[in-house]
Amino acid sequence: MDKRNCSSVPEFLLLGITNKPEMKVALFIVFLIVYPTILLTNVGMITLIRMDPQLHIPMYFFLSHLSFSDLCYSTAVGPKMLLDLLEDNNPISFVGCFLQLLIVSIFIDVECMLLAVMAFDRYKAISNPLMYAVDMSSRVCYQFLTAIYVFGTIDGFIHTSLAFSLCFCHSTQINHLFCDLPPVLLLSCSDTHINELVLFMLFGFIELSTISGVLVSYCYIISSVLKISSTGGWFKAFSTCASHLTAVGIFQGTMLFMYFRPSSAYSLDQDKMTSIFYLLVIPMINPLIYSLRNKDVKEALVRLRSKWWF
Repeated sequence: MDKRNCSSVPEFLLLGITNKPEMKVALFIVFLIVYPTILLTNVGMITLIRMDPQLHIPMYFFLSHLSFSDLCYSTAVGPKMLLDLLEDNNPISFVGCFLQLLIVSIFIDVECMLLAVMAFDRYKAISNPLMYAVDMSSRVCYQFLTAIYVFGTIDGFIHTSLAFSLCFCHSTQINHLFCDLPPVLLLSCSDTHINELVLFMLFGFIELSTISGVLVSYCYIISSVLKISSTGGWFKAFSTCASHLTAVGIFQGTMLFMYFRPSSAYSLDQDKMTSIFYLLVIPMINPLIYSLRNKDVKEALVRLRSKWWF
């Protein structure tokens, strides 16, 4: 489309989850509990890992960055969504919309890749524990982390820049609770096939590679565990992976449903509910999954509580 026919868009209007006042009040109360819980549990997890020397190992190093990722993308959406539930008119500036989509895109990618690296870390710890400290040294961990953040940032900028270089000639009402890529593309009067192709290729590559990495790592883990003669060794090995498998299943299952279901099955209302789940529910339950099912975290909490008590 000719750029001369594009008018500048100073702001967008988020239609939010619902326009029913009674539903807005109920949802505001729920999310007023959920978002502070996200802050408390994820900041608490990061602080605990930083303060306890016994948690200064690769597994918890990556877990602290998983909590940081959860904290970032939920904060990009949560406070604005709470404010929108209190008001009838929910504008968001062009720059604000750009930043919201950028932050969510970056940290969703980061979380996908972190979960895959954490699976690789568990494979190294179980298959060859004597060489674990060498294979997953601080240098290797920081190389993994740097690659994750660089790739996530590049991917996020590509999607966001392509989306906001389109023309928005007609409605500026985004029928969603935040500036997500699919509803933003629906507003454009430009040809969005390039955006959709890039989304499918890049995010598809990330999903395929990370899920494949998790599956391959766990195939090797199962192979290594089967070589352990004692039942106690089996239980200990699988118990260290249970929390991670739960987190991977919930997060990746949601991502696959969100972005790779057939277009005929697409529904904006369904999309909103799924977005709430991965933006607010998953960041809330991830720290609980890793703390309630993890002996090391429980013991670290006891040590920290005893230190504060004295």
